[in-house]
Amino acid sequence: MTDFSVGAQIPEVRVTPDKYLTNRYAGASGDFNPIHIDEEFAKAVGLPGRILHGLWTMAQVARAQTDAAGGPQTLKRLSVQFRGMGVPEQEVIVRGTVLEAGDGRVLVDTVAEQADKQIIRNAQAELKL
Repeated sequence: MTDFSVGAQIPEVRVTPDKYLTNRYAGASGDFNPIHIDEEFAKAVGLPGRILHGLWTMAQVARAQTDAAGGPQTLKRLSVQFRGMGVPEQEVIVRGTVLEAGDGRVLVDTVAEQADKQIIRNAQAELKL
């Protein structure tokens, strides 16, 4: 059982997106922007290569919350700030700290990092326990 007292850390989520993830996610999301699926195009516009879809990264933040709280029905609100680009084949680590707790609800501050850089920060999730 996860400790949801103020200051407690929720369990980390670690995931390494494989090299085909952006193609699969493009099909699932309908976002076929070439910065996500075409390596040469992404490099031509100044990126390091294909980059992860921001919404995929946000989904990992949501996953950390729902894994910790017992399922998707517990997530009542989620807001994030996209602050960097993630790339395939490098581990993404999601960490969260409980900011507020009481009355069957908690507020969790969360970040997602890749290669020691925050790609999502100031994410806040409200969970109903």
